[in-house]
Amino acid sequence: MSQEIITVALRQDTGKSASRKLRKEGMIPAVIYGLNEAPVAITISPKVIARVIASESGMNSLLHLQREGTEIKRHVIIKDVQRDPVTRRLTHVDLMRVDPDHKVRVKVPVVLKGLAIGVKEGGIMDFTHREIEVECLPSFIPAHIDVNVEKMKVGDAIRLDQLNLDSHLTVLGDAHNVICSVVGKQAEEEAAAAEAAPAEAPAAPAKAKK
Repeated sequence: MSQEIITVALRQDTGKSASRKLRKEGMIPAVIYGLNEAPVAITISPKVIARVIASESGMNSLLHLQREGTEIKRHVIIKDVQRDPVTRRLTHVDLMRVDPDHKVRVKVPVVLKGLAIGVKEGGIMDFTHREIEVECLPSFIPAHIDVNVEKMKVGDAIRLDQLNLDSHLTVLGDAHNVICSVVGKQAEEEAAAAEAAPAEAPAAPAKAKK
């Protein structure tokens, strides 16, 4: 896993006006928290964060932050980002401190590999869980979890406990959760039609005879 070293500066001023001024200068506000330490307000380059998010490891990239003008460094991962609703530009970043020697819990995207036999025969792939929560050391956080579906036929399903994962990963959640399944086209259409159909109105009570 790549480790990006990012130089950051402490943020003295807070509030909307200060944040707007930062963005005009090409920076955005961010907060570092976690490991039972007080949160620290910093400024960071949105271009660097955007590049990290676009990398293979994405939000699960392990980063090195170095405080400007000092030798202070911390390991962090991106916990959350905020974007402008119109331009989609980054406006704020939450960074969580991590200890390289202690496990963390993160959500990792699932990537289906191959074309299932059942899909070739006219079935439909139902991709139920597109991410999985795992526990591992920060240096072992995977960019994604690959699931080979080539041999799946109509009616087949792959559960969480059937995944062949690296020994460094501990999967969290119900072991019987279905990651994906191949269903017949007719069954899928009937299910979709049932969801789209309006609920039947209750029958009006019969009028009592005089």
